[in-house]
Amino acid sequence: MKKWIIGRPDNETSRKMSSGSDLSPLCAEVLVSREITGLNEAAEFLRTDTLESPFTMKDMEKAAEIINEAIETGKKICIYGDYDCDGITSTVMLYSYLECLGADVSYYIPERSEGYGLNENSVRLIADEDTELIITVDNGISALKEAELISELGMELVITDHHQPGAELPKALAIVNPHQEDCPSSFKYLCGAGVVLKLIAALEGGDYDSALEQFGDLAAIGTVADIVSLTGENRYIVERGLMMIKNTERRGLIELMTLAGLVDGNGECRNLTSDSIGFMIAPRINASGRFGSPKQAFELLMCDDPDEARIKAAELNSLNEHRKKTEEEITQEIFNQINANPSLLSERVLVFHGPDWHHGVIGIVAAKILEKYGKPCFIITEEGELSRGSARSFGDFSVFECLSACSSTLEKFGGHKGAGGFSVLTTDIDKLISMIQKYALCSHNTMPVYTLKAVKQLQPADINVRNVSGLSLLEPFGEGNEKPYFAIIGALIEEIIPLSGGAHTKFKLNYGGLFYYALLFNEKTDTFEGLRGQKFDFIVSLSVNEFRGQSSVDFRVIDFRKNGIKQESYFAANDAYEKYIRNEELPEAYYKRMCPDRNELIKVYSAIGEKDIQTDQLFNKNDTAQINICKLKVCLDIFNELGLVHMDYAAGKAHRVKVNKKANLEDSSILRGLRSKWEMKAVQ
Repeated sequence: MKKWIIGRPDNETSRKMSSGSDLSPLCAEVLVSREITGLNEAAEFLRTDTLESPFTMKDMEKAAEIINEAIETGKKICIYGDYDCDGITSTVMLYSYLECLGADVSYYIPERSEGYGLNENSVRLIADEDTELIITVDNGISALKEAELISELGMELVITDHHQPGAELPKALAIVNPHQEDCPSSFKYLCGAGVVLKLIAALEGGDYDSALEQFGDLAAIGTVADIVSLTGENRYIVERGLMMIKNTERRGLIELMTLAGLVDGNGECRNLTSDSIGFMIAPRINASGRFGSPKQAFELLMCDDPDEARIKAAELNSLNEHRKKTEEEITQEIFNQINANPSLLSERVLVFHGPDWHHGVIGIVAAKILEKYGKPCFIITEEGELSRGSARSFGDFSVFECLSACSSTLEKFGGHKGAGGFSVLTTDIDKLISMIQKYALCSHNTMPVYTLKAVKQLQPADINVRNVSGLSLLEPFGEGNEKPYFAIIGALIEEIIPLSGGAHTKFKLNYGGLFYYALLFNEKTDTFEGLRGQKFDFIVSLSVNEFRGQSSVDFRVIDFRKNGIKQESYFAANDAYEKYIRNEELPEAYYKRMCPDRNELIKVYSAIGEKDIQTDQLFNKNDTAQINICKLKVCLDIFNELGLVHMDYAAGKAHRVKVNKKANLEDSSILRGLRSKWEMKAVQ
C-alpha cells in the first residue's frame, strides 16, 4: 500500500481565480495546490507564448558566428551527438539544418558500448576524416581531456549542452549551456534539443519561426523524452511541437507513429499528448541506442522514402519489443530471487544483481521495481570482473549521498538525489550491498514511504464534463507539471467488469448517489472477487470520454484501498514487521502484539481462498479487519512455512494449498520464535 497525501486547496483563492477567468473550478484548484494563486501568475504558467532571444545565452552569438563562418569557407564539420532520444533528435536537427545550407557536414553518435560523450577513440576517428570543426549536441560540458585532444589534433570545438558543468570548463571556442554560472538566459531547464533549437534560431539571425517550423516536432520529442521540467519555455516548445507532430511530413516519424498506434487507417494522427511521446515514440527511438545502433534512429528520422522509412521503423519497433522482453526477463529473475529469499523485500533498500543483465535497461527496471515496492532500488549487472549498476530513489533518500558513502568500494559513480549509476568489482558486490544497507540504517531509522499526492477529495458536484475538460489547460503534462490526481473517498463498488478477457478491470462506482466508471489497467479481474458491495477509497486521474456523440467523465485508478484504513497505523505496523524480519531490536511490547493467537490464525486462514488474493486485499477484508498488517504478514509466513498456503512474495499474493492432513501450528518455528521473544521478555 502506498501513502496518500490529500490536499485541501484554499477554496476562496481558487473560487476567485475561477470566477475571474475562463479557468474551470477544478483547474483553478490544481493551480492553487501548486502555489499559483493569482491570475497573472497562472497566465504566465499556462501560456508561455514566446521564447527568449537565443542570443541571451552565453556564447550563442559567438557559436553562430563560428558555424556560419565554417559553412561559408567550406570547413568540414562534424556533429557529435549522444545515443539517447534527446541526443539523437538533437543530432538530426543540427545535421539536417546544416546540410540544407550546403555545409560539408557529417555526424558521429557513439554506440552505448563507447560510453556517454566524447571519447579519445572517436575524436581520433573524426580527425582522420579531416574534420575541422566539431559541434557537440547534448554532451561535451565534462569532456576536459577530449577537448584538449581536439585542440592538439588541430580541430576547433563548439559545445552545446544542458548538463551541469563542473568547476572547470573544457577548452572550446564557444560553450552554449544555460547552466553556466554567468549565462544570463532566464530559463535554465532546456534539454539538448531545446538548446539546438535555439542555436538554429541564432543561425537564422534570431528567428524562431523557421526553426520551429522545421524542427519543432523533434525538439518536442527530445524535451519530453529527456524528462526535463515541462514549465516555462519547455511548455511552449512541447505545445508547438505537438501541433507540428500531428502534421509532420517526416516520413520516418509517420511510420514510427503508425506502428505505435498513433496514426489511424486514414493517416490521421489520433489524440496526441506528451504521454504519447513519452510512452510511445521516445521508447522506440531510445531502443536503437539500447539494443541496436543510434544510427538506425538517426537514419529513420532523416528518411524521405516511404518504403525505406517503413522498413526502418519496423526495425526500431522490433528493437523496442526486444527491449520490453529483456526488461520482463530481468524483472522475472528479480521476482524469482524474491520468492527464493522473501527477506530481500524487507531490506531498507532493494538491491538485486545477476549475470549479464542488459545494462541498457537496468535503470528502467530499477524505476519499475521502485514503483512496485515503494523502496529505493539498486540493480547491478555482473559483466565479468567489473559490474555496472543503476539506482533510483525518491523522497529524502539520496542515491548520490548513498553512493558517496560507499565510494571506497566503487570503481566509479555519479548521479543526483533521485538516480545514479556506478561500477563495482564483481567480487565486491556483497560488500557494496552491506554498505548500502548500513548507510540506509544510519541515515534513516525509518525509511521514506512512497507517496501519492492528490489535489483534493472530489465531491460529486466536482465531477462533470465541463469541469474536467478544463484540466486540459494544464497540458502538456510531464516533469514539473505532473498530471493531477484526485481522491474519491467512500465509493461503493456496484460492479466489477472484466476488460480484454479479464486482463484489465473496470469498476462501476456509486459515489454520492451518482454512477461512474473507473478503469484499472494491468490488474486481473478475478483477483477482485468479493469486493462488490464494499466501500473503497481511490486515487484517480480524470478524463473525458467521447462515445457516440456523448461525453462522460472517466476515472483511471492509480491506487485504491478499503475505506476507513488508518494509513499511519498501517505503515507503522509494516515498518515493525520489516524490522522483525531484519532481526533489528524492537520494543518489548511489539513481539507480543505481532504474535497471532489461534483464533486469529484461523480467521486469516479462512479468509484465504484457492484463488490468489493480494496481501493488501486480504488486509482489506472484513473478516481480518482487526488484524494489523504486521500480524497478518506473520500469519501468512507461518502458513507458508507449514505448507498450508503458497506465497508469491514478489507478487504479494497468496492462495490455499490442498493438504491431506491437519497441520500442527506448534510445528511453526516462526510462531515458536515469536512466542519465545515475548515470553522470555515477560519472565525477565
